[in-house]
Amino acid sequence: MQITVNQTVIEIVCADITEEETDAIVNAANSTLSGGAGVDGAIHRAGGPAIMAECRKIGGCPVGEAVITTGGNLKARYVIHTVGPVYRGGGRGEAALLASAYRNSLKLAVKKGVGSISFPAISCGVYGYPVHEAASLALQTCLEFARSSAELKLIRHVLFDERTYDIFAGKLKKLMT
Repeated sequence: MQITVNQTVIEIVCADITEEETDAIVNAANSTLSGGAGVDGAIHRAGGPAIMAECRKIGGCPVGEAVITTGGNLKARYVIHTVGPVYRGGGRGEAALLASAYRNSLKLAVKKGVGSISFPAISCGVYGYPVHEAASLALQTCLEFARSSAELKLIRHVLFDERTYDIFAGKLKKLMT
């Protein structure tokens, strides 16, 4: 499923983010940038040791912020590491932090001259963010960014399973009506 906003295509696909050929892929990282489970572990395994070497030099990343490294052995040139919030019921600023993680990843991509970017469902795995809420925040943030900036040509949401894809697709349809 895809739409065009301003001059940016926003697309939702069900695929493996480590196989993406966009200029950058986003890693749902932890604040120590030490690798981990889920998307984070998959990106580090597929990208090889060059990514971890740069992460060690950077040292860390606060929740809601983003940093960039090489793509290593990935098809993507860069990995943008962002730290989403751990979901603790929704009353501790989680929504603002999740939106910030997406927004700061987009801003960093533009600053680095990236034309296309792929996102996973940030915070929806071990961090426990409810997918319905996360999908709305992710898509709304990306739509707002595309409306205000035409520098990114493609923003892709790469979702690992059909259930998550269906939720994101349904939210995008709602946002566009």
